[in-house]
Amino acid sequence: MNKNVAKSLYDKATDVAFYFSNPDREFNVSKEIFTVGKIKPLSDLTAAVHFNKTSGKVGVAFFYWVKSNGGHWKYFFPTDSHILGMGKMCDVLHDVELLNFDKNFDNNRG
Repeated sequence: MNKNVAKSLYDKATDVAFYFSNPDREFNVSKEIFTVGKIKPLSDLTAAVHFNKTSGKVGVAFFYWVKSNGGHWKYFFPTDSHILGMGKMCDVLHDVELLNFDKNFDNNRG
């Protein structure tokens, strides 16, 4: 992960913590405060961000870099179902790569 992308990840995570700490936010019934905990890069364009909560619990969000509009981070708090589905995406992307490979050649390759 390059330096600018890493710094913008930290900035975005801090903004997310501030947003989720809003005592009037829907689903913040306990009025918890969120702070950025550990940031674990998963690849050059993805990361897991731990958010420490005043309850002592930790929440984790999946952050991913989107290159459009100059680049920016998006995120969501994944469930087990999200993780299961994303694991299956590996096979889907491989299948698409197999389908597209021959498109790199004319019909006379050999």
